[in-house]
Amino acid sequence: MTLDLFGSAHHDVRHDSPQADELGPGALVLRGFAQSQLADLQADIDAVIAQAPLRHWLTPGGKRMSVAMTNCGEVGWISDRQGYRYGTHDPLSKRPWPAMPVSFLSLARHAAETAGYRDFTPDACLINRYALDARLTLHQDRDERELGAPIVSVSLGLPATFLWGGLQRSDRTRRVRLAPGDVVVWGGPSRLVYHGIASVEGSFDAQAVRYNLTFRQAR
Repeated sequence: MTLDLFGSAHHDVRHDSPQADELGPGALVLRGFAQSQLADLQADIDAVIAQAPLRHWLTPGGKRMSVAMTNCGEVGWISDRQGYRYGTHDPLSKRPWPAMPVSFLSLARHAAETAGYRDFTPDACLINRYALDARLTLHQDRDERELGAPIVSVSLGLPATFLWGGLQRSDRTRRVRLAPGDVVVWGGPSRLVYHGIASVEGSFDAQAVRYNLTFRQAR
């Protein structure tokens, strides 16, 4: 056992792990990890969206984000002219965010443990929907109070090109193809690595989209 830069315990990857591609210290792509659960996960995504519809947040600078988003869990991520933050209530409905489905929580905890992070208990899940023209520029996930906990990111739907950079925005980026069922887990020394989505693969079918579940321990 080693101690990562944020002071949390980081353990070796379990020997029964699926194919795992290392992105950096404390960061893995678990190939096909959620493949068998995609149908159930999509059904739960649809149920959450029925309660808290997808929307395009504004950045603090007033730009409309190309990715449509919603949340489930104890808190949800919000972006508007007041800044980036977490809140307990959906600002559109004024109601609490929908509860995190059991399937989501189980998958997130299992993936984190498989990648070497035990006792991960996410209280926020961001649901992102990418149409073919959607992008997510390089950014850090740093709005969470608990930076010792990892990020767990699950891909569904269309494949995408994931950008993996460094601790500075100007660092060189790698392009990593993510297929449905792939799960990316990063924490420890890689917790604040810049990352994003460069493109989504697909046909001219306007109904075809990519979904992404991002689990965080926000507070």
